[in-house]
Amino acid sequence: MAISSKTRVMGTTTQRSNSAIALTLADVQALTERAQQQGEIIHQRTAFETQTNLPSILGNGGDRCIHLRNGLTIHIRQAILRQPLSLEQQHDSVFPLTAKFYISGSSRVKTKGVAEVESDYIETPGYNYLYYLPDLTEVEEWQSDEMIQVVMVYAPADYFRSFYSNEIGLAQSLQRLLKGYGTRRFHHPLGRTTAAMNQVLQQILHACYQGLTQQLYLESKALELLALQFSQWTEEPSSRERSRRLSPHELEQLHAAKDKLVRNVSHPPSLAEIAQQAGLSEYRLKQGFHQVFGTTPFGYLHHHRMQIAQELLLNSDLSIAGVAARVGYCNPEAFSTAFRRRFGINPKAFQLGKHN
Repeated sequence: MAISSKTRVMGTTTQRSNSAIALTLADVQALTERAQQQGEIIHQRTAFETQTNLPSILGNGGDRCIHLRNGLTIHIRQAILRQPLSLEQQHDSVFPLTAKFYISGSSRVKTKGVAEVESDYIETPGYNYLYYLPDLTEVEEWQSDEMIQVVMVYAPADYFRSFYSNEIGLAQSLQRLLKGYGTRRFHHPLGRTTAAMNQVLQQILHACYQGLTQQLYLESKALELLALQFSQWTEEPSSRERSRRLSPHELEQLHAAKDKLVRNVSHPPSLAEIAQQAGLSEYRLKQGFHQVFGTTPFGYLHHHRMQIAQELLLNSDLSIAGVAARVGYCNPEAFSTAFRRRFGINPKAFQLGKHN
């Protein structure tokens, strides 16, 4: 990353840019400390849960970690970045077995000098992964202006040794890890997240219990997700749908198409124009948007329009008609209907603060 990019982030400006920010964990810590000094609430803790919010200069949202028994953890990431982020991090030699489920958003991961793991791969929404990656350095790249929603479940390898089992039916890499024989690193894409997994993910995200009841409930759901993943790995490839991996070039093309779409939010180009400029066929453009963003190109545009509308309603003096025009609606009534369908409240009430 160019020095100027990091300087812009470490300074005080919050203007959005298309250039990526390259940070290390030490940089993130410095930004976090500065945000706290400026009065931002970064860390919120309860007896068994930690919420860590992003410094506002990086984006909105953050990470929620639910700490269960014996190291079992549910980690929920929900965020929207202000601009693309490239984060370098060093994994410790002691590393948990990690299940990862992408609900929305995607990331590109680069790892150098590790024979067991691909040097450059993409993780995409609607798919799930299981990995064990101790003692390595990786760079994870996240895009801006899209909802990142990821659920991870992880536990130390010795957590599973408390279960009586002869490991029958487990994949070979899992058997070696859980028996404590030491295993090579692995990053295994398991394919599409199944309907059963999605149901459990939604139950975790919307759990309404408290105290001990919540701990018991969430622990059971975390174990259910792991069981579903272990089972998915052992199925024959022909009996389950495998992920078609996007190449880094394809991912760049899709994000270029997305950028073209959102830069022209009030007068968007046609699907054919977007595809041509991105160097993709219309079929591949639509297929790729579903894989990376979880929706169609114009479904993504609608979502983006509504996000902009929220910001304008809260942070500008525009009228409802003015906001509607700014996000590409000629008819304010059509805009109000679309906003109400999206957020369950009309834009005027939202603007007046009645959404609280």
